[in-house]
Amino acid sequence: MRTLLIGCWYQLLVLRRSPADLMALFVVPVNTTVFLAIMQHADRPDLAGHAVLAPGLMALWAISLVTCGELIDAERWGGTLEALVAVPARMLPLLTGRIVVVVTASLFAFVESYFVALVFFDVSISVPHLGVFVVSMLATGLAMACWAGVMASVFVLARSARIFQNALGFPFFVLGGVIVPVSYLPDWLRPLTNVVFLSWSSDLLRDALNPAPVQDFGFRLLVLLLLALAGGGLGAYLLSAVLRRVRSLGTLTYA
Repeated sequence: MRTLLIGCWYQLLVLRRSPADLMALFVVPVNTTVFLAIMQHADRPDLAGHAVLAPGLMALWAISLVTCGELIDAERWGGTLEALVAVPARMLPLLTGRIVVVVTASLFAFVESYFVALVFFDVSISVPHLGVFVVSMLATGLAMACWAGVMASVFVLARSARIFQNALGFPFFVLGGVIVPVSYLPDWLRPLTNVVFLSWSSDLLRDALNPAPVQDFGFRLLVLLLLALAGGGLGAYLLSAVLRRVRSLGTLTYA
């Protein structure tokens, strides 16, 4: 726990000195404006909740993806990654603490999109199922943190994490139903969407904004949590395997 808290504190100091790590938050008002403008032009006020949720989910994924890659690259370029791995403290809780701070900060994107809708479009988003919304948001943050650990572990082996960052953006926006619900996607994509936690998160959050009762909430939440657990376990295994490999090779700068 102490190592986890140290990781959290260290990442808070990093974000204070490097606000560019949260650059996606500056794009949220733009994306919200675009989606709400399209909604109003199409005369579909019923989609206001969709237009507000999408920018938040996009920012959540983008910040986690980019910053997790930079966590490894920054230490690598700074020449401190070798010392970080060599210390007696375990790498996993330290990395987990840093990722938790990043994911928590990125949740501010939902607040941004809400206020853009309220102030500039006079659109107030009601949440008929507040409990469902809060639980789903917490589960989404947990799943994001777990799968960010997977990405961070994979990035250790990459010569440049930016290759993965550029490739894992918009495909997951589509497969995760962030912009368009997965029910509108072709049937042959459904098996892929079912294993992407964002598809379960986005559907639950949208349903929480709908006055109609939320169907199968317990089952859908369980699937989301299981996907989060799978990501956490995979991330821990990959990080352990990667560290064993780079230690045996005696190289960490380019594993």
